[in-house]
Amino acid sequence: MRDDKFLNRMSLTALAAASAISAGVEAAPAISRLTPPSELFRTGSANPIVSRFVVGQKFDLQATVRPDAGQTITSVVFKVDGNIVATVTPTTGGKTSMVPATAITDVSPNAVAASVRGYSNSRAGIRTLTVTATQSDNQTVTATGNFEIVPLTWGGMKVKNVIIMLGDGMGSGHRTAARIMQYGVAQGKVKGKLAMDTFPVTASIMTPSLNSIVTDSAPGMQNYVTGNKANNNQEGVFPDDTTANFDNPRVEYLSEFLARSQGKKLGIVTTADVFDATPASMAVHTQNRGAGTGIVDQFFDDRANTGLTVLMGGGRKWFLPNPTTCNGGAPGCGDAGSVASFNGSTRSNGSDYVLPADIVAGWGAAPGALDPGRDLIADFQAAGWNYVYDSASLSAAGANQPLLGLFSLSNMNVALDKLGKRRGTSTVVDDYGFPDQPMLEEMTEKALQVLDANSPRGFVLMVEGASIDKQAHNMDTERFILDTIEFDKSVAVAKQYARNHPGTLVLVTADHECAGVAVIGGSRVTDDELQARIAKGEGAAQVRNGVVGTYEAAGFPHYPISGTDGYPSDTDPDKKMLIGYAANADRYEDWRTNAQPLRDSQQPGNAVAPLNAYPGSPMVRDTAGNFLVTGQIPDTVAAHTGNDIPLSACGRGASLMGGTMDNTDVFFQLVQATVGGVTLGSMTTTSCK
Repeated sequence: MRDDKFLNRMSLTALAAASAISAGVEAAPAISRLTPPSELFRTGSANPIVSRFVVGQKFDLQATVRPDAGQTITSVVFKVDGNIVATVTPTTGGKTSMVPATAITDVSPNAVAASVRGYSNSRAGIRTLTVTATQSDNQTVTATGNFEIVPLTWGGMKVKNVIIMLGDGMGSGHRTAARIMQYGVAQGKVKGKLAMDTFPVTASIMTPSLNSIVTDSAPGMQNYVTGNKANNNQEGVFPDDTTANFDNPRVEYLSEFLARSQGKKLGIVTTADVFDATPASMAVHTQNRGAGTGIVDQFFDDRANTGLTVLMGGGRKWFLPNPTTCNGGAPGCGDAGSVASFNGSTRSNGSDYVLPADIVAGWGAAPGALDPGRDLIADFQAAGWNYVYDSASLSAAGANQPLLGLFSLSNMNVALDKLGKRRGTSTVVDDYGFPDQPMLEEMTEKALQVLDANSPRGFVLMVEGASIDKQAHNMDTERFILDTIEFDKSVAVAKQYARNHPGTLVLVTADHECAGVAVIGGSRVTDDELQARIAKGEGAAQVRNGVVGTYEAAGFPHYPISGTDGYPSDTDPDKKMLIGYAANADRYEDWRTNAQPLRDSQQPGNAVAPLNAYPGSPMVRDTAGNFLVTGQIPDTVAAHTGNDIPLSACGRGASLMGGTMDNTDVFFQLVQATVGGVTLGSMTTTSCK
């Protein structure tokens, strides 16, 4: 069925033609999508302003046009405030194009997506976009939308470096749980604060995406660094009506804008696979967050546009040529591995890209190639990058070269399991084949060393604690809490850097909240008694009733801390803290630390021993006690929520944050701080003390 929304902004000629459809006469063309998105086009209302851009920021204009049956579109004219920006015809080259829009079934056969690539505007204020399309019988249709160009205030001191500490999925419940486990509470007073708790400026961030009140990680991150909403699963682009993953209308990232205007560099550090939604949403333009081959290729091929200088995390599977046979620690596959062979590379033509010529021309982008056999690690090294692959090589790496670090085939192992290896109490990282993975604070420290040495004009660094989210999805309580603590230790590293480099702004925030985490109370029993209750297999009567303490029965849980590494040394103490989940799936619960994480479907080799023996879902884990917690959602794991999330800030420019902010607002404050400057009066109260 055709989308009736296009009728909202049709010209009088088009309205008359539409009325004639039922009479069997020729109809006018229709414009069914106008980019950038606007409420003016969608409903006829001038507010709210959906799309906003800072002065000089680049973005694409696009219109999907549907001709009458048997007709074709001959031209599409784009005007801003009545002035012609471009006239797009089927033969137009350069930065404009008109290509078939064949993605969805209700687009007529001759529909086109007409594009103007790399447009920018330096005139502040609300601007009117008008598009007029003409079809082959000379009938026309006009559609109107709007967008805002946000001005900068000039003066004061500029921020040189921006550090975005992103705890994926980290809401206030995750932070509270980490604080209690790491420091404890005595007579109602916390015995210590997380590093992120000490930041002097706080804000509450609203997180909806362009198409939902509940965002996923792709727009959840990119909204901070483009200033614009995106659809779930999309990164650095607006939605369109074509099937290709990499041809959507683009919007310029903070990294691209600052690399182009100031020569700043970019660093990306994550505990996830580097192709994952959050790291990719700093630099990559795609409508499909899963298109891993093209995503990692774009990191490298467009590094001159983004200033990329540091890239660290997991994800070696996208960098190895396909095929790469992994068997017992084959090169590139890790130090251990299965006796059975598996392909350690997931590069494929289906997740790669070749860009259309107009994007290449309009954005100065690399054209791309379908090359599953590409050795991307070798390409980085040939370009002068230092490549590190474990904790030892990371520690030994110098600071004078750009740095690529890939510490696992896909997502890195979580803090609880990395610590278990270092302490000799767990073999999980051995099972994955990567026993010497660095902690996030070690990665953060090295990234700052490299960026400091290679970025005379400053840098943007994003550090992600990725498995706060991934383990909250799995409702694996101790794993998400330990990853939050690991993340906070990396926050302390960033804070110390800012102390020594006063031109630095540090933000700690999240892309969204995951799972509806809440501290519900504390256990009333010792760990020995809890295990005895579990052994009875009598469900809620034993594992909930008499165990879950609320209000004063929750007490003040105490976790011993290791004197060697500074992390909790026992996550199953007597009368431990208990966590509940609001966006939970069905699960069995026994309140004790799981020896193994859930199987990670993104890991090559997860179907062979020993990883194939790991639990596959929360419904096959913790079953001995027979305590089934019925979920509120029909998914197999917990889901993101639409809750606001906290932001903490310190350093030069921190005073620009505060109150209740949309996630897109943060982008404009970051540009103000780095390009426009900030006043000196706020420096003493917002410094990273």
